Amino acid sequence: QVQLVESGGGLVQAGVSLTLSCTSSGRTLSTYAVGWFRQAPGKEQEFVAAISASGFSPFVTNSVRGRFSISRDNALNTVYLQMNMLQPEDTAVYFCAAGLGTALAKDYRYWGQGNQVTVSS
Repeated sequence: QVQLVESGGGLVQAGVSLTLSCTSSGRTLSTYAVGWFRQAPGKEQEFVAAISASGFSPFVTNSVRGRFSISRDNALNTVYLQMNMLQPEDTAVYFCAAGLGTALAKDYRYWGQGNQVTVSS
């Protein structure tokens, strides 16, 4: 089974960068596609980005495209979400999930506990 843990979040000023990491403490993550989702205060959970098991054709949702990127290093059993030019509207709890690599939460079987990113203006 896959047990996911997110790390790297925190409180930052607008305009700076953060990189979130997602690792598996159980079964290797390399056989799964991985997605990132986020949930901001008072809003529904939204899809952010996904990457295939091989790392081919990573996808980033339009709202953060050009600022965020997703990558993975299977040798380190880690998936990354690079977040640049952070804005207050990016404030959310960020979740990584292992599954089919779509934009739909229902297509992911394993979820991390979430990691808070707070961006101050």
